[in-house]
Amino acid sequence: MTPRMDIAALLMGLTFAFIWSSAFTSARIIVASAPPLAVSSVRFFLAGCVALVIARALGQSFRLTRNQWRATIIFGTCQNALYLGLNFIAMQWIEAGLASIIASTMPLIVALIGWMMLGDRLPWSGVAGLVLGFGGVLVIMGARLEAGVSLPGVALCIMGALALAVATLSLRGATSGGGNLWVVLGYQMLIGSACLVIPAALFETWAYTPSTGLTLAFLYTVFIPGITATWIWFLLVGRIGAVKAATFHFLNPFFGVLVAWVFLDEQIGVMDILGVAVIAVGILMVQLAKQNVPRI
Repeated sequence: MTPRMDIAALLMGLTFAFIWSSAFTSARIIVASAPPLAVSSVRFFLAGCVALVIARALGQSFRLTRNQWRATIIFGTCQNALYLGLNFIAMQWIEAGLASIIASTMPLIVALIGWMMLGDRLPWSGVAGLVLGFGGVLVIMGARLEAGVSLPGVALCIMGALALAVATLSLRGATSGGGNLWVVLGYQMLIGSACLVIPAALFETWAYTPSTGLTLAFLYTVFIPGITATWIWFLLVGRIGAVKAATFHFLNPFFGVLVAWVFLDEQIGVMDILGVAVIAVGILMVQLAKQNVPRI
């Protein structure tokens, strides 16, 4: 039976998209008071331990297959260490809203790689969506460059988005079969922590400025985007399938900019609004096109 979108799936998708987008604002708050790599390493270690405790409580097997190990290492390295680590560094210099916009292009990058390099079929509407989506990024970047945005920060975010795309392409192997989702998630977190602890020790001073805002942002980042959003995502995928679930990514640019505006008072220009709308339409067109590709 073809999975159908229902009210529960809609609510899960909206919740996931909002939480995913809000993580950039909490990260911006964190890096204003703590070293980005060190705090990311600690965050992943705590989240990984929590995930493994949940796995133990659920009676999941801690043994992974060879394919699971391979994909888990790739995903833990690319998403947690590279994507999130690079974004945490970048948000010392660029705004949370811009970082969320760049990261939201991940579905477009995945579709582009799949179409051009992996032989995936993409209808003309999907190709048009790619053009629109990346065109929206250019609109926003043009306006931000004129305003003097940090080029190293933007470059780090782009590198992070590319790493996230690689992680996404390896996701299926890390989560298929075995019934030990929380174990896989925990190992991914611990791998990310291990990857970041060495550069953090070598290049950062492990000192922070304590505050209520830092504590709340850190706890939120560990337990809500880190644990809860991941759990919601896999519930959603199990309910309607990965392709339909990915459609909710078109909301990420909107939510990312909105949350940063509300909590950080980041300014939103006309070109930002136009670019976000164009990116969202492009992502939606790409994801809908994927759903309509006939299976051979």
